[in-house]
Amino acid sequence: MKPYQVLIFLVAVMAITGGLYWAFPEKGVEPELVELDSLGSLDTMPKPQPIVAPKVVVDSTTDSRVFLKTFYAALASTDTQVVRVVHYGDSQIEEDRMSQQIREVLQARFGGRGVGLMPLAQTITSRTVKQQLHMNGRMVQPQAIRRYMVYAPKRDQRADGLYGVMGQVAIMNDSIVKGSEELMAVCTPQDERNRYTKWQILADSTISDSIVGDTVWLRGKGKVYGLSQESETGVIVDNIPMRGCLGLVFTKIDSAQLATFYREANVRLIILQFGGNAIPSNRNPGTISGIVKGLRQQVQYLRTLAPEASILFIGPSDMLTQEDGEWITYPMVPYMDKLLRKMALEENIAYFSLYRWMGGAGSMKHWQEIGLAGSDGVHFMRSGARKAGNAVANWIVDGMD
Repeated sequence: MKPYQVLIFLVAVMAITGGLYWAFPEKGVEPELVELDSLGSLDTMPKPQPIVAPKVVVDSTTDSRVFLKTFYAALASTDTQVVRVVHYGDSQIEEDRMSQQIREVLQARFGGRGVGLMPLAQTITSRTVKQQLHMNGRMVQPQAIRRYMVYAPKRDQRADGLYGVMGQVAIMNDSIVKGSEELMAVCTPQDERNRYTKWQILADSTISDSIVGDTVWLRGKGKVYGLSQESETGVIVDNIPMRGCLGLVFTKIDSAQLATFYREANVRLIILQFGGNAIPSNRNPGTISGIVKGLRQQVQYLRTLAPEASILFIGPSDMLTQEDGEWITYPMVPYMDKLLRKMALEENIAYFSLYRWMGGAGSMKHWQEIGLAGSDGVHFMRSGARKAGNAVANWIVDGMD
């Protein structure tokens, strides 16, 4: 740069600097003050609005037990044949909870013995039957048996839909002990009221069985769909829990298998107890509505396969979540309850609302306080399950009068 160009540059810089000095106040620029009142106090600031579910209009004049009339009619024949009740549900009925009370009430009035169906690999302890498995003279854990479940993750599902009536199948092969083709299952009733008069083994024709007392020997390789302890006449009530399930799985089970069992076992009542697993993770009414639509499809499917059976849907109980340190009812519980009641009436099936029977919103908190519900605010304690099971059973029976 030439000397005269340097001089011009310095003069320009000094002029700009001087202009900035006169343009800015001596004390600098003060920030603009905003009055808080112009925005509102912190207490009156807008808060997120709660989700408002669409209004659901349900017919409250119809006693849905009118849709159990075919089941009631079948009970008149329990002196000469078995009338079977199949109770499907989520973890709320694990350990034979609730089903046990329904069974006891119905068998006390209409006869029948035994606890009905149980899986070969019973990984969740039952309160009514103690099960042990032995192979080649040593006890094995039920988890060691390969099984597939319709409500399991994809890796534990079957492509052919052959799950059987319980929605799960155990595979007898050499995966437990190399080369073994014999398994001994000891299934001991925990109460004399559950003492049975006969076994029924649901398995491939490739598997033979022999039975002595509470012990059954299974020989061969193939699929085992369940074991059943029952009687020749009276009422049999099967407990079929599906942990974590929404109840949208029956259409994935082979229709011929289901239809054959329902017909040959004289199933006259199917109880579905689902919906609770959708509540904790969903606050969108549209999602809940979609799940109920899917449950409607399951009801229609089962009705097609068991046309002589009545269907009873048991809705979810009250369920709690913590919000701002307080236990409150999940927002979608009452909405789902109303949608399920509406669906049941439209499909001509019976509906029992655990939510309303308990007392509605917040009732689970009272159940916790008196020892009937667990600390998770979702599941019943055993005493609570007994109370709820008896309520359902008595509601069913009272509908006959």
